[in-house]
Amino acid sequence: MSMLWITWNLGLVATGCAALAFSLALGVPLARAAWRLPRTLDDTLPAEQMPVHVASRRIFLSVGALLALACAWRFGPTGAALAAIVFVSVLLALAWIDAETGFLPDRLTLPLLWLGLLVNVDATFAPLAHAVVGAAGGYLAFWCVDGVFRALTGRAALGRGDFKLLAALGAWLGWAALPRVVFAAAVLGLAVALARRVMGRLAPGEAFGFGPFLAAAGVTALLGA
Repeated sequence: MSMLWITWNLGLVATGCAALAFSLALGVPLARAAWRLPRTLDDTLPAEQMPVHVASRRIFLSVGALLALACAWRFGPTGAALAAIVFVSVLLALAWIDAETGFLPDRLTLPLLWLGLLVNVDATFAPLAHAVVGAAGGYLAFWCVDGVFRALTGRAALGRGDFKLLAALGAWLGWAALPRVVFAAAVLGLAVALARRVMGRLAPGEAFGFGPFLAAAGVTALLGA
């Protein structure tokens, strides 16, 4: 029994170390991308790396490492764990970019979408048919919401990056997960908006990125599935 216990724990340690190494290998280039990609879209953003960015990068890598360990714990030493680490790492980068700049770059959202479909060819997280419907349905759902809102108010409700991010979540998680992902993101976004209003950090009518809340809901849906 003791040898089994030792072997099991050594396996956990090895899996955790592999997850951390893989997370770091992904996190470093993603941290660079999170800084550079928005600046290819808007040249008015600061061009020099500020101390706050250095601190944000450290937080990004730390949170990414914790999420990687959660993926390893949830899926074990499998290909699904590696795919899950890619999923949460890219979502973390997109959340960071959207929170800082309001962008959700196609260079991250579209590869994430296609990778989700490829991962689910063998139904890793959802049957392939559910993933395809989830990708199409996620995009169309937000496209319709935005279209109705524009018709009624003349203003945009969502950015096209949000359409593509929800499509990517549908490709990874399947269509059945999308209602609870959108609901969780909306509740979290509303709570944060109310808190910012109370603290005087959000003016009436001021827009803020929905991407971080979608990303958080997507990570929760994958790890809690």
